[in-house]
Amino acid sequence: MKHKYLLFFLLIGFLMIASPATAQESARAQQQRTETPIEGLSIYPNPVTGGKVYISSTKNQDKIIEVYNVLGKAVHKTRIRGKEMDVSNLTPGIYILKIQEGTAKSTRKLVVK
Repeated sequence: MKHKYLLFFLLIGFLMIASPATAQESARAQQQRTETPIEGLSIYPNPVTGGKVYISSTKNQDKIIEVYNVLGKAVHKTRIRGKEMDVSNLTPGIYILKIQEGTAKSTRKLVVK
């Protein structure tokens, strides 16, 4: 009988711990679905070899760009008014670009060689 109570309380404890994470993930997924992607977004060249990358879109408005390494650490943040972004300060590797143009947001992978 004690064994059944122990299993019952362990199960309840596990469900209480797992539920908030599920709710948090659900909220993040909902937020991502409601975000508007940047229309006509193009990033080239990719992989980057010359220290400059060009980011264009249909509207070609000012863009706020955040660069993250594969561990999720922010390594660079800039605002570009044209299409050209200098990445010569980045070491070779794989990066994630979070790009915002007005209210639209998109995420892309960038390879620096």
